[in-house]
Parts: sequence; C-alpha cells; structure tokens
Amino acid sequence: MAIMMGKYDTGAVGKRKKPDLSMLQIINMSMGFLGIQMAFGLQNGNASRILGNLGADVHELSWFWLVAPITGLIVQPIIGHMGDNTWSPLGRRKPYFLIGAVLCAIGLVLLPNAASVTQMFAANALLLAVIFLAMMDASVNIAMEPFRALVGDMLPKHQGTIGFSVQTILIGIGAVLGSYIPDWLTKMGISNEAPAGFVADNVIYSFYIGAGLLIISILYTIMTTREYSPQEFADFEDGKDADQHNSKFSDIFKDFAAIPLQMKKLGIVQFFSWFALFTMWVFTTSALATHHFGLSPEDTHSKAFNDAGDLTGKLFGMYNLWAIPFAFLLTPIAKLIGKKQTHALALLCGGLGLVSMYFIKDVNNLWISMIGLGFAWASVLAMPYAMLIEVIPQRKMGVYMGIFNFFIVIPQIINGLFGGPIVSGIFGKQAMDYVVVGGVCMLIGAVVTMIFVKSEDETSKEIEEEIKQVHF
Repeated sequence: MAIMMGKYDTGAVGKRKKPDLSMLQIINMSMGFLGIQMAFGLQNGNASRILGNLGADVHELSWFWLVAPITGLIVQPIIGHMGDNTWSPLGRRKPYFLIGAVLCAIGLVLLPNAASVTQMFAANALLLAVIFLAMMDASVNIAMEPFRALVGDMLPKHQGTIGFSVQTILIGIGAVLGSYIPDWLTKMGISNEAPAGFVADNVIYSFYIGAGLLIISILYTIMTTREYSPQEFADFEDGKDADQHNSKFSDIFKDFAAIPLQMKKLGIVQFFSWFALFTMWVFTTSALATHHFGLSPEDTHSKAFNDAGDLTGKLFGMYNLWAIPFAFLLTPIAKLIGKKQTHALALLCGGLGLVSMYFIKDVNNLWISMIGLGFAWASVLAMPYAMLIEVIPQRKMGVYMGIFNFFIVIPQIINGLFGGPIVSGIFGKQAMDYVVVGGVCMLIGAVVTMIFVKSEDETSKEIEEEIKQVHF
C-alpha cells in the first residue's frame, strides 16, 4: 500500500466550507471506537485482576499500568503527525487505525494467556503479561488517535460537539460490553476462579470476544467512510492554513512549543481529570476487596477476590452505561449553559461519585456512585475536544490531538510512579482511601475549568484578534 508523506499536491487554494454530515455518516465514521473501547474496557476492568492473579502486589499495580500512558506519550503525537502528512488508497487516518486494531486484537488474545505462553517459552508470566499489556496499549493508541483527528477532519466546527458526543455514545456501548462480558460468561457457567498463577476462563474468553468485535467494528468504519482528499482539504482552508511544506518529525517539537493558550488551560483540567480516572481504574478492584469484602490486601487469588474483580467490571460497565444517555444530553446542555460550564458540572458529579464509594458500604448500592462518574466520563470524552478544535488549525489536527494526549498521559505516569507507594506506605494498602484522593482531584478539575478555561465567545474574540494582528 503506497503512502505519501510530505507536500500535498493541493493545486489552487479555495475557500469552501465543509458540508454538514448526516447522523448516519457521523455514526459510521466513529463505529470503530466501539471496538476500541471494548478492548479498553476489558483492559481497565481486568488488567489489575490479571496482574494480581499472576503474582503482582497491590503496591506494584500502578507501576505495571505505567506502560499505558508511556506508550500513549510516545505513540499518539507521532501517529498524529504522520496522519497529517499521509495519503494512501485507504485515506489519511484509516491506515493507522486498521494497523492498530490488528495489533490490539493480537494483544487481547495473548494478555490473559501469559501463563500458558510462559510454559511454552520458560519465561516469567508476570513479565510477559506486562509486555503483552504494553503491546495492547501501543496498538490502542495507534488506533485511537486517528479517530479523534477524524472528527476534526470531517466535521465543520459547529458539529464538533455532536461528533464527539456520538463517539462517546459508541465508546459507552463498547465499554459496557467489555465490562460486563466476564460476568455474563460466569452466569453462563464459565468459571471465574483462577488457579494460582493463571487467569480465570471467563476473563480469557472475554478477551477473545473483544478481539473479534474490535476487528469487525474497525472494518465497518473503513468500508462506510470516505475521507476527504488532499485537494478537498486545501479547498476547505484559507491561504494561511493550506500552505503546506515538507514535514519533518522534528516539527512535532515546534508544534508543541506553539500550542494555543486555551489548549494549555484545558490541559490543566485534563491533568486532574485523568489523575482521578487512572486512580479508579488501577485501584478499584483492590479497594472493593479490602474496603467492602473485608479481604487482606495480600489476598489476590481467592473466589472473593475474583468476585471483587467481577464487581469492578460491572461497576465500570455501569458508569459507561450512564455515560450513554448523558452523551445525548451534552449538546443541548452545552447550548443552554455553555461548554465549559457543562464540563465543570460533569467533573463535579464525577468527583462526588468517587468520594461516595468510601461511604456506601453496601455493594448493591455502589451503582449510585456510577451515575456521577458516567456524567463525568461522557464529558471527558467529548467536551475538551469540542473546545479544542475551535482553536487548532485544520492541517495540524492530528499532531495537536496527539500533543493534547500529553495532558492525559503525564498525570497517569505521575500517578503510576507514586500511587502504589502512597497506597502501601501512607494508607496501609487500603486502596479505597486513594480512590477518595482521586475524587478530590476531579473536584479540583471542575474548579479549574470554571476559573481558567475560556468560554466559546471569549475564544472567538481571541481568535479574531489574532487574525487581525496577522493581517495587519
């Protein structure tokens, strides 16, 4: 497959506006995100459980989870830059999320089978699991970034909120499937008990199902979506943005130095939001096992621990389920009170949801906490990006989406380095206390959004002033 990088043959530059896309077209171009998020949901709900089954201690979990943000830090800006400067028979973004999907599917098959692979190659099962987890994370990042950029590529800016909201709905559906499948398989009679050093069958089969649906959903988007050609992109841009040049990887650093001020402010919000989310994903299984099931922190193999793992998957499925109706409401709420106010309200609800997990003792009532988290998750996946595409140039859509990912992965890396030791050394391995810390961080994110992030009107005035200065 021939792929061109560098200068596009843009021809004469026009000033056409992007046409509005129909709801079906928006759904088609985002369908692959359903499969990606199903893989992500399987990982979020089961990675700590798998690593625990294979011998990881609670204070080590956040270190093992570091592979996800580190690969995102490296991969997403590179893939974004390459996508901005690529054209192939498949299009601009589609080659990358196809490659990422295939590699991720392979990782989904290998991760829960690390112990079996160990027996074949006389390797360390925990080490292999971390390698397979890194493979999954790298490939998910290869597939995920182009989908974010695709919305910016294909939609006019006034459709940005609905475009990312549709992605959020599909993400929610995929995550619900990924979160609930292990429990559904258990109810169908497949064992959820893991022999020492191995992973339960219900988890293994769930990952197989996730791999298959991931490939199917990605192929659906590829077959139903036509990307704009370089000539069409040139026609959509004004003379300034359409001025293409031979692109180099070193340009990523120049782009990073030139990120818009609004993007920096949104980055601060992202820092606190994703610090909280990472805390929840890594430590919820251990938090439930110790705080609600009364288990010792060293118990990572019993049926009760695996029941806590199943409950984690169901709770994660619940907040993703709640995110679906909230995603439908994001656009009308944003029109009513503004995008930044909508995001601040959502983060407030999410922070209260995390904190409430400490005080709700009956596991049957923990669904209440998931309502607030569902609202927050829906907004985190949509509103920052809807605000971001208002201030970044079209021809840099991919690389700036990748750079924006820095503000997602850096808090996860910091949390990964220090979260485990904090839980072990300060909270006596009682992970629920650290989940509360995550909730407080999300509340801080809500405050930062209201104080520092500019509204749409303020952003528009700022852009107009910049244009006047350039023309002058």
